[in-house]
Order: sequence, then structure tokens, then C-alpha cells
Amino acid sequence: MVRSPLWSWLSGIVEHRRTRVGAEMIGPALALIGALVFSLLTVPLTAGTQQPAKVPRIGVLQAGTQAGSQHIFEAFREAMSEHGYAEGRNVVYERRLGEARPERMSEFAAELVRMKVDVIVTASDVGIAAVKQQTRAIPIVMAASTDPVGTGFVASLARPGGNVTGLSVMSPELGGKRLELLKQVVPGLSRVAIIWNPEVRGAVLDYKEAEAAARALRLELQSVEVSRADDFPRAFATLTEARAQALMLPPINPLAFANRDTIVSLALKNRMPSMYGVREFADRGGLMAYGPSLADLWRRAASYVDKILKGAKPGELPVQQPTKFELVINLKTAKALGVTVPQSLIQRADYVIQ
Repeated sequence: MVRSPLWSWLSGIVEHRRTRVGAEMIGPALALIGALVFSLLTVPLTAGTQQPAKVPRIGVLQAGTQAGSQHIFEAFREAMSEHGYAEGRNVVYERRLGEARPERMSEFAAELVRMKVDVIVTASDVGIAAVKQQTRAIPIVMAASTDPVGTGFVASLARPGGNVTGLSVMSPELGGKRLELLKQVVPGLSRVAIIWNPEVRGAVLDYKEAEAAARALRLELQSVEVSRADDFPRAFATLTEARAQALMLPPINPLAFANRDTIVSLALKNRMPSMYGVREFADRGGLMAYGPSLADLWRRAASYVDKILKGAKPGELPVQQPTKFELVINLKTAKALGVTVPQSLIQRADYVIQ
């Protein structure tokens, strides 16, 4: 019979003790050896049965398309990495895209809840409402809400309560600043059209603030309401017939964001100088943009996710407002429109697209 090295070692101990203390000590020696063998065999077994650490799953629900939303998701994922979360190692992302179709947001919200993800990150009133309707248990992080208190998503900014917290994109005080910037670029500006969606709660406040600012600047503000993507061509026909000299589009407009290529194209076709609320419009060919950074808001959303995964309750994490604003000027578009942007304004810009 072939004996293992462990057996040979143990037998040697027995023989040694037999020689030294006699046969009467073999019983206690064997008892000691038996205890030693048991400990050697059971320690690896116990270690091998330890449960692996749970890898959190983060649901990410975006209203736009893959191409239009990828850079924002990358900003969020990069920020998560800075907090120590490596995709595929200690975090998994379950990402869903609405493709600018509101009904898909409800479908994907229900799917993420059924999957029992640990946290859901989303933006826009449509996305937040869709997820909130599906769950009161899974924490929801708003990457860019409009009016979270007015919409009923949270009880207050300081103490949200419930399972929702995050960031608000609201910055209605910037409406006057956008009009001032347009006046610097369009000589003799007197009539400005504003495209907004009255179905978005926060957009109402945005419009009222812009209206008040227009009066102070002695500008006529032409209201053009759009609540469907098919209405944008009609909207441009309306504002050109009314002889609007420039266009302003506030940031609180998920419908416009999802259709920004169409809007920018129509503005160029109608030779309409335009001012937008987020830089993504200028990146696609809009003349200027001034407002909060969506990428920065999504980056900051990662800190909420990190705190929640470490045990914080979403209802106790205050809702934050934008802190980073950026002015973007597209000089290529300015040249196409025959518009001269003052050098002083170019020097103030955060980004200049040549």
C-alpha cells in the first residue's frame, strides 16, 4: 500500500513516542494526532466554502439614442471608476436606451426593477417618473431632473425622503444671460423666439424667467410650444413667418435634446442664429450654448451611487443643483450664418469650435 507523506510523518511521530514513553502513552498521542489531522483537513474546507462578495448591478436608463447618449454614460462610468468601481470586476451596468420614445422608458424601467438591480440612475422627468412608478424600494439617482420638488419626485431638496435623490438641472436665472449673449452677436436684436415644451414641469419656470429677462432687455419674446418631435418643422415655419431674428432653446427640454440634430439643421437652413441651454447642441452645429454641463451632472451622480452602495439612504442625501456652467461658441456655424462673434466673447468661452 502506498502511503502519503502526511501519513508517514504522523507514523514517525507515533513510533518516536512509543520508543520514548512506552506503549502506555500511545493512546494520548493518537488522540493528539487525531485532533491535529482534523484541524488540517477542516481548515481548507471551511475557507473553500466562503461566499464570494456580491457584485452590485447598476441600472442606467437614458432617454436618447446610443450615439447621442454615449458620451454622457462614459462620463458616469469614468467617475464610477474613480470611486473604485471597475466594470466586470466589482460592478455591472445594466444600460437601457429609450431611443427618444417615451413608451420605451416605462418598459425598460419595469425591466430594471424586475432584475432587482441595486440602484437605478436616470435623467429627465420621463425617465424618473417611469422608474418611480415601478418601485419604492430600489434607490433612484436623478442625474439631471428639472423641478424635482414641483414634480413630486422628492419632498424637498434638503431632505428628499423616499427612495429618490440626485441632481437638478434647473437654472432659470441663466435665461437672461443667454439673451444678453445673443444681443452681443446679433446687432439690433429685438425679437427672439423661444422653443419650449409646456408638458415639462421645470420648463414653465424657465420660460417665465426668460420672459421677465426679455422685458428688462427690451426684447420681444415669441413663444413657440413644441411637445412632439414632428412639430419642429412647423415651429420653425412659425418663427420665421413672425420674423424672429434669433432662437433660444432652454436646457429643460428632453424632447429637443433627443432631436437636436433636426433642430440645428432647421436653424441653419433658416439662417437663424441660435442659443441653446447645453453644449451638445453647439457640438452638433448650433451657434452658441450656455448652461450646465450634463456630463458633469452625470459624473456627480456617481458619488450618489457610491454613497448608496456603502449604506447611505437616498432620502437623506440632499438634492444638488448645477455648479459647472459652460459657454460654447461654434465659429464654423457663425461663418456659415455670416455672424461676427466679438473677440471679447470668444475669449470668455470655455470651448470654441473652429
